[in-house]
Amino acid sequence: MQTSDSYVIGIDYGTDSVRALLVNARTGAEVAQAVHPYARWKEQRYCNAAKNQFRQHPLDHIEGLEATVRQVASKVPAEQIVGLAVDTTGSTPGPVNEQGVALALLPQFAENPNAMFVLWKDHTALAEAAEINQKARSWGGDDYTKFEGGIYSSEWFWAKIMHVTRQDEAVAQAAYSWMEHCDWLTLLLTGADLHTFKRSRCAAGHKAMWHHSWGGLPMEHFIVELEPKLTLLRGHLYQDTFTADEVAGHLSEEWATRLGLTTKTVVAVGTFDAHAGAVAGEIEAYSMVKVMGTSTCDIVVAPMDEVGEKLVPGICGQVDGSVIPGMLGLEAGQSAVGDLLAWFRQVIEWPLQTMLASSKVLSAEQQAALRQEMSDNMMVELNKAAAAVDPDESQVLALDWVNGRRTPDANQALKGAIMNLTMGTSAPHIFRALVESICYGSKQIVERFEQEGIPIKQVIGLGGVAKKSAFMMQTLADVLNRPIKVAESDQAPALGAAMYAAVAAGIHPDVVSAQKAMGNGFAESYQPNPARVADYQRRYEQYQAFGQYVEHATLGEPAETSILV
Repeated sequence: MQTSDSYVIGIDYGTDSVRALLVNARTGAEVAQAVHPYARWKEQRYCNAAKNQFRQHPLDHIEGLEATVRQVASKVPAEQIVGLAVDTTGSTPGPVNEQGVALALLPQFAENPNAMFVLWKDHTALAEAAEINQKARSWGGDDYTKFEGGIYSSEWFWAKIMHVTRQDEAVAQAAYSWMEHCDWLTLLLTGADLHTFKRSRCAAGHKAMWHHSWGGLPMEHFIVELEPKLTLLRGHLYQDTFTADEVAGHLSEEWATRLGLTTKTVVAVGTFDAHAGAVAGEIEAYSMVKVMGTSTCDIVVAPMDEVGEKLVPGICGQVDGSVIPGMLGLEAGQSAVGDLLAWFRQVIEWPLQTMLASSKVLSAEQQAALRQEMSDNMMVELNKAAAAVDPDESQVLALDWVNGRRTPDANQALKGAIMNLTMGTSAPHIFRALVESICYGSKQIVERFEQEGIPIKQVIGLGGVAKKSAFMMQTLADVLNRPIKVAESDQAPALGAAMYAAVAAGIHPDVVSAQKAMGNGFAESYQPNPARVADYQRRYEQYQAFGQYVEHATLGEPAETSILV
C-alpha cells in the first residue's frame, strides 16, 4: 500500500456542465474543483424542446474535460495523481465508428444532431420504447425488461438507437457501434481498443437490458426482429461488463499530455452520476439516496442473498454491483425536479427577459449579467414566499410529469398538469404546488419499494436541490414522514467517482472501505413536522387521484376515479 500523498480526480458530467474534483485519496479531503458549462448546450444548439429532442455535441464534453481537469491537476504534482474516474448522465448513448471516434467529431457529421450524444431526457423514441415492451412480452423468449422494472423507457439505450437508426440512414450506415457517454469518455482517455474495452456494468444493466442470466445483452434475433437495420450491431457491442471500481486502463500519452498528468494514472471503468453520488452519500443496505438535480435518481442497495429472486416492478432496474460491487443496486427516480422548477421560473421570467433583450441602453454583457442576477434572485424569493404560504389557504395541486414519468411505471408520454387555480392563485401558490408534487412523486417511489419487500430504512439527499432548497427538503420530510439527511459534499457524484478511482488505483481495497475513509459526512438533517403529516397524506391521496385521471385521459380511456377536491 502506498504511503506518500496520493490524489484522485472524479469527473462528473451533468446535464448542463462538467465538473472535476481533486481529492486526497486517503482522507477524501477536497483539494480543488472546477466547473465548465457546455457552450453549445447553453445555446440549446441541436435541441428542439417542442419535440423532446435534446442532443449534445462531444466537443462540449472534450472542451470541458480539458478545462476542468487541467485546472485541478495543477494544484499538486502530476505523479501524485494516481487515478481518475468519469461519471455521466444516462442513458446518453452516441454512435461511434470502428475506431471508437464519435461520429459528430467527423467533418461530415459535425452538425448532425443524430450523430451526437442523445441526452438522458431526449424522449423522441416513445414509439420505439413501446415496440420493445410489446416484443419483450410476446416473442416467446426471456422478457428482457424484467430486471429493468418490466417497462422499457424511451430514455434508454436501445430505444434511442432504434429511433436514430430509422431517422437517419447516413448515421445508421456509419455507426459501427454505439456507446454510453460514460464508456466513450473512458475509451477516449485510455485510447483502448473498442473491441476489448471494458464497458460499464451500471450502464449496461440499468439501460441496455444486460443480465448475466441470459448471457449478456438480448440475443441478436430479438434485436433484429425489432429493427432489421441493427443486424450487425449486436456483434459490435459487448458480452461482459465491469464494475466501476475496476481498472479500465491508464491515461494514453495524448491525454496525459493534454490534461497535465502522467501515463501512470489509472482510469477506472465509467459509471452513471447518480450511482457515483450514492457512493459519496455513504449509501448502505436499504438506504435510499436521492440524487436531486435537473431530475432525481433514487438509489437503493441491498444484499443479494436477501433480495433473492424478488423483482421490483416499475423501477429503472436492479443490477448486481451497479453501485457497490457485491450488492444489488436498484434505481428509481423522477424525470423532472430541478427541470420542473426551472420551467416555471422561465415562464414567469419571460416578460422581463424579453424586455431586457430589447434594451438599447445596456450592452450584451450587461444584459447577460443582469439576466443571471434577476433569475437567481427570483428563485430565492419564490422559495421564501412559497414556504410562507399556509397550505390551508391554497388548494392548488400539480402533477410533476412535464418530462413524463420515470417511476414508478415509466410513461414518458404523460404530461404535467395543474388544478384548482382561482383568481386568488399567485406565483408562490403555484410554485409551492410544484414542489409538493415532486415530494408526492417521491412518496410513490418509496411506497413501491416497500410494497415489493424492499424496506427503506433511511433517506439521504444530495445534489444542488438538496443543498440549496431547505423548503424543498422540509416539505419532502413532511410528505414522506421520515427524517432526511443531506450529504455534506457539494459535488457528491464527482466525489463518488473519486472513490471508485481510489479503489481502482489500489489505495483502498474496496468501495465500502473507500466510503469510510473518504466520506465527508452530512451537512444537516430535516425532521418531519407532525402538524403537517396528516394534511400532506390527504393531499397525497388527491395527487394520486389526479394522476390517475390525467393518465387515463392521456391514453384516451375513461377515468376510473374521481378527483378529490
